[in-house]
Amino acid sequence: MATTPTSFADRSQRLGLRILSKAGGMPVMADPKVRGRVEKILNRGAHNGFKAQVAVGRAFKQVSGNGAATRADAPKRRGVYDLTPTEDQQMLQQAASELADEVIRPAGPKADADRAVPEEVASAMQEMGLALVGVPEPLGGIAEERSAVAGALVIEQLARGDMGIAVAQMATAAVATALALYGDADQQATYLPHFTGDEPVAAAALALQEPQPLFDPFDLTTTAVAQGDSLVLNGTKALVANAEKAELFVVSAMVGGEARLVVVEAGTDGVTIEDDPAMGVRAARTGRVVLTDVTVPRANLLGSADDHRDAVRRARVAWAAAACGTGRAVLDQVIEYAKERKAFGEPIGQRQAVAFMISDIAIELEGLRLTTLRAAALLDAGKDASQVAAEARSLTATHAAQIGSHAVQLLGGHGFVKEFDNERWYRDLRGAGVLEGTLLV
Repeated sequence: MATTPTSFADRSQRLGLRILSKAGGMPVMADPKVRGRVEKILNRGAHNGFKAQVAVGRAFKQVSGNGAATRADAPKRRGVYDLTPTEDQQMLQQAASELADEVIRPAGPKADADRAVPEEVASAMQEMGLALVGVPEPLGGIAEERSAVAGALVIEQLARGDMGIAVAQMATAAVATALALYGDADQQATYLPHFTGDEPVAAAALALQEPQPLFDPFDLTTTAVAQGDSLVLNGTKALVANAEKAELFVVSAMVGGEARLVVVEAGTDGVTIEDDPAMGVRAARTGRVVLTDVTVPRANLLGSADDHRDAVRRARVAWAAAACGTGRAVLDQVIEYAKERKAFGEPIGQRQAVAFMISDIAIELEGLRLTTLRAAALLDAGKDASQVAAEARSLTATHAAQIGSHAVQLLGGHGFVKEFDNERWYRDLRGAGVLEGTLLV
C-alpha cells in the first residue's frame, strides 16, 4: 500500500520526539534557551506541514527590502583555542546525528541505485529544518550567529549517514546560505521566503563546476555580459546537484574579467537541463545547466568578486566536512569488521597489516577533521582562511579517496559488492576532493 504524505509527517514527528528525548539527557539542555532552540527546530514541521511542492518554474515576485541586508551576528569570541562545540553547535550536531542514524543511513543504497532521495527521507530532513542552519533567525532561519563551524558539523553528521543524500538536501541549503551571506536586502526579500515559508522550493543549486579538465573556479568559460540593466549569460555548468528539479540557481560567471555569482531562475528563457550522471553522490542526481543567451536583471549579481572567492573557500570546507562524515562511517565499519571477521582462528584485526591500515585511516581522518574545523573557525572569526581551506581541500583530495580504498581492501570481496556500503562510500569519497561549489558552510 502506498505511503501517504501524512504518514511521512507522522514518522518525521516521531523521529523529532526521539531526538528531543535523547537530547534531554545532555547537560546543555538544562539551559532553557538551548532547550527552546531545540524545540524550535524539531517543531518546524508543525508549522510547515507537508504542503505540495510548487512545480519548477514558480514565479519569484520581485520584492523590495527595507534598508540594509540582514546578516547573522558574528560568533562570540571565547578567547581560547577550543574545539568543543558551543551549546547551539552541540544541539545541531545531535539532531543531525540522529537523523543520519535513523533515516539517512538505511536509505543510502536505494537512493544511490535510484539516483533519487526517497520522498520520505527528503520530507523528514526538510521537517528538521537543518537546511536553514546558515540563515539568520530574523530571515526565518535557525542561525542565531554566523557559524561555518555549525554548518560543517551538520554536514559531517549527515554525510556519515550517506554523502549522496546529504549533498542532495544540503545543496538547496547552500543557496539559502549564499543569499543570507551575500544577498542585498532586495534579493533576501525576494528569494529567502521561498526557502523558509510554508511552501519551500523543491530544490535549488549552487552551480560552479564546469565540464573542462583542470577546472579553475576563478577562470570560468561561463560569461555574463552586461547589456544595459541586464546580464546575458552563456556557458555550461556541470555536475549540478538536483539540476532537474531545481527552481533557482546561483551560478558563477565571468563578469568584466572577474568571477562573480549570479542568481538565475530555472524558468528563465535559455536555461536547459541535461542529465549528467556521476560516479559518486548519485542520490543528488547531478545534471548540466546549459545557459544560452539567458537574460537576467543586472540586480541579480550576488555579492562581490570577494564574495565569490569566499564562496569557493566555504564550499571546499563543506566538501571536506562531508568527507570527514563518510570517512567516520568507513572507520566505524572496518573496526567492527576487523574484530568480528576471523581468519586462521583469530580476528583479522590482530594481524599487524590490518591494524596498521586501520590506524592509517584514523590518522588521516583526524588530521582532515582538525584542518576542516580550523578553516571553519577562521571563517567565523573573519580571518583569512584561504590557506587552511586549501589545505583541507588538498587533504580531502589525497586522503579521502585513500580512506575509501583502504576500506575496500580490508573488506576484500565484501568491499567490492553493493551489499556492503563501502563500495558506495569509496565512490562518494573520491568525488569530495574534486567537486567545486554545490555545498556551503
